[in-house]
Amino acid sequence: MALANVNDLMIQALGETYDAEHQFLEGQQEMEQQATDQDLKSSIQQHISDTEQQIRNLEQVFEQLGQQPQRQTNEVAQGLVSEAQQNMQEAENEAIRDCAIIAAVIKVEHFEMGSYRGLVTGAQQMGQNEIVNLLSENMHQEEQTAQIAEQSAPELFQKAG
Repeated sequence: MALANVNDLMIQALGETYDAEHQFLEGQQEMEQQATDQDLKSSIQQHISDTEQQIRNLEQVFEQLGQQPQRQTNEVAQGLVSEAQQNMQEAENEAIRDCAIIAAVIKVEHFEMGSYRGLVTGAQQMGQNEIVNLLSENMHQEEQTAQIAEQSAPELFQKAG
Protein backbone atom coordinates (compact mmCIF):
# COMPACT_ATOMS: atom_id res chain seq x y z
CA MET A 1 0.00 0.00 0.00
CA ALA A 2 1.38 3.37 -1.00
CA LEU A 3 1.50 5.84 1.85
CA ALA A 4 0.67 9.17 0.22
CA ASN A 5 -0.51 11.07 3.28
CA VAL A 6 -0.99 10.93 7.05
CA ASN A 7 -4.39 9.26 6.66
CA ASP A 8 -2.81 6.41 4.67
CA LEU A 9 -0.08 6.03 7.28
CA MET A 10 -2.70 6.02 10.04
CA ILE A 11 -4.76 3.30 8.31
CA GLN A 12 -1.60 1.19 7.84
CA ALA A 13 -0.58 1.61 11.48
CA LEU A 14 -4.11 0.81 12.66
CA GLY A 15 -4.12 -2.37 10.58
CA GLU A 16 -0.80 -3.42 12.06
CA THR A 17 -2.00 -2.69 15.59
CA TYR A 18 -5.27 -4.51 14.92
CA ASP A 19 -3.27 -7.54 13.78
CA ALA A 20 -0.96 -7.31 16.79
CA GLU A 21 -3.90 -7.23 19.21
CA HIS A 22 -5.37 -10.36 17.60
CA GLN A 23 -2.02 -12.14 17.75
CA PHE A 24 -1.48 -11.10 21.37
CA LEU A 25 -5.00 -12.22 22.30
CA GLU A 26 -4.22 -15.71 21.03
CA GLY A 27 -0.86 -15.64 22.79
CA GLN A 28 -2.44 -14.55 26.07
CA GLN A 29 -4.95 -17.37 25.88
CA GLU A 30 -2.06 -19.82 25.55
CA MET A 31 -0.14 -18.14 28.39
CA GLU A 32 -3.18 -18.26 30.65
CA GLN A 33 -3.43 -22.02 30.12
CA GLN A 34 0.25 -22.57 30.87
CA ALA A 35 0.66 -20.19 33.81
CA THR A 36 0.70 -21.83 37.23
CA ASP A 37 0.94 -18.81 39.55
CA GLN A 38 -2.64 -17.83 40.41
CA ASP A 39 -1.94 -14.08 40.48
CA LEU A 40 -0.31 -14.34 37.06
CA LYS A 41 -3.27 -16.32 35.72
CA SER A 42 -5.71 -13.72 37.09
CA SER A 43 -3.72 -10.88 35.59
CA ILE A 44 -3.67 -12.57 32.19
CA GLN A 45 -7.41 -13.26 32.38
CA GLN A 46 -8.04 -9.57 33.07
CA HIS A 47 -5.84 -8.53 30.18
CA ILE A 48 -7.61 -10.94 27.83
CA SER A 49 -10.80 -9.03 28.61
CA ASP A 50 -8.97 -5.71 28.10
CA THR A 51 -7.57 -6.90 24.77
CA GLU A 52 -11.01 -7.88 23.53
CA GLN A 53 -12.19 -4.35 24.37
CA GLN A 54 -9.14 -2.85 22.67
CA ILE A 55 -9.98 -4.76 19.50
CA ARG A 56 -13.52 -3.35 19.62
CA ASN A 57 -12.08 0.15 20.12
CA LEU A 58 -9.84 -0.29 17.08
CA GLU A 59 -12.85 -1.40 15.05
CA GLN A 60 -14.61 1.83 16.09
CA VAL A 61 -11.55 3.82 15.01
CA PHE A 62 -11.65 2.20 11.58
CA GLU A 63 -15.36 3.07 11.35
CA GLN A 64 -14.65 6.69 12.32
CA LEU A 65 -12.17 6.83 9.44
CA GLY A 66 -14.69 5.30 7.02
CA GLN A 67 -12.71 2.07 6.73
CA GLN A 68 -13.44 -1.61 7.24
CA PRO A 69 -11.24 -3.14 9.97
CA GLN A 70 -8.41 -4.91 8.19
CA ARG A 71 -5.41 -6.66 9.66
CA GLN A 72 -2.00 -5.76 8.26
CA THR A 73 0.63 -8.33 9.20
CA ASN A 74 2.62 -7.13 12.18
CA GLU A 75 5.95 -8.91 12.05
CA VAL A 76 7.10 -7.55 15.40
CA ALA A 77 4.04 -9.06 17.07
CA GLN A 78 4.72 -12.36 15.29
CA GLY A 79 8.26 -12.33 16.63
CA LEU A 80 7.20 -11.54 20.19
CA VAL A 81 4.56 -14.29 20.19
CA SER A 82 6.97 -16.80 18.66
CA GLU A 83 9.67 -15.95 21.20
CA ALA A 84 7.21 -16.33 24.09
CA GLN A 85 6.00 -19.69 22.79
CA GLN A 86 9.55 -20.95 22.42
CA ASN A 87 10.54 -19.82 25.92
CA MET A 88 7.46 -21.43 27.45
CA GLN A 89 8.26 -24.71 25.68
CA GLU A 90 11.89 -24.65 26.75
CA ALA A 91 11.17 -23.85 30.42
CA GLU A 92 12.29 -26.79 32.53
CA ASN A 93 9.75 -26.19 35.31
CA GLU A 94 6.59 -24.28 36.12
CA ALA A 95 8.34 -21.45 37.96
CA ILE A 96 10.66 -20.78 35.03
CA ARG A 97 7.70 -20.92 32.64
CA ASP A 98 5.88 -18.32 34.77
CA CYS A 99 8.98 -16.12 34.56
CA ALA A 100 9.10 -16.55 30.79
CA ILE A 101 5.43 -15.55 30.62
CA ILE A 102 5.83 -12.41 32.73
CA ALA A 103 8.92 -11.39 30.76
CA ALA A 104 6.96 -11.79 27.52
CA VAL A 105 4.04 -9.79 28.90
CA ILE A 106 6.35 -6.92 29.81
CA LYS A 107 7.92 -6.89 26.32
CA VAL A 108 4.53 -6.97 24.63
CA GLU A 109 3.09 -4.21 26.78
CA HIS A 110 5.96 -1.87 26.06
CA PHE A 111 5.67 -2.55 22.34
CA GLU A 112 1.93 -1.85 22.50
CA MET A 113 2.41 1.36 24.49
CA GLY A 114 4.75 2.64 21.80
CA SER A 115 2.32 1.66 19.06
CA TYR A 116 -0.58 3.44 20.73
CA ARG A 117 1.47 6.55 21.48
CA GLY A 118 2.24 6.85 17.78
CA LEU A 119 -1.40 6.33 16.84
CA VAL A 120 -2.60 8.89 19.41
CA THR A 121 -0.14 11.46 18.04
CA GLY A 122 -1.34 10.81 14.50
CA ALA A 123 -4.99 11.13 15.50
CA GLN A 124 -4.24 14.37 17.38
CA GLN A 125 -2.56 15.84 14.31
CA MET A 126 -5.57 14.85 12.21
CA GLY A 127 -7.90 16.60 14.68
CA GLN A 128 -9.75 13.34 15.37
CA ASN A 129 -10.66 13.83 19.04
CA GLU A 130 -13.01 10.84 19.31
CA ILE A 131 -10.33 8.60 17.84
CA VAL A 132 -7.77 10.09 20.24
CA ASN A 133 -10.05 9.10 23.12
CA LEU A 134 -10.47 5.49 21.93
CA LEU A 135 -6.75 5.04 21.30
CA SER A 136 -5.83 6.72 24.59
CA GLU A 137 -8.12 4.30 26.43
CA ASN A 138 -6.21 1.39 24.88
CA MET A 139 -2.87 3.02 25.66
CA HIS A 140 -3.80 3.54 29.31
CA GLN A 141 -4.88 -0.09 29.66
CA GLU A 142 -1.52 -1.19 28.24
CA GLU A 143 0.29 1.09 30.69
CA GLN A 144 -1.66 -0.36 33.61
CA THR A 145 -0.95 -3.92 32.49
CA ALA A 146 2.76 -3.14 32.14
CA GLN A 147 2.82 -1.66 35.63
CA ILE A 148 1.11 -4.71 37.14
CA ALA A 149 3.47 -7.07 35.29
CA GLU A 150 6.55 -5.13 36.33
CA GLN A 151 5.43 -5.16 39.96
CA SER A 152 4.77 -8.92 39.98
CA ALA A 153 7.92 -9.96 38.08
CA PRO A 154 10.37 -9.80 41.04
CA GLU A 155 8.26 -12.19 43.12
CA LEU A 156 7.95 -14.66 40.23
CA PHE A 157 11.69 -14.55 39.57
CA GLN A 158 12.41 -14.98 43.27
CA LYS A 159 10.20 -18.09 43.38
CA ALA A 160 12.13 -19.50 40.41
CA GLY A 161 15.38 -18.66 42.22
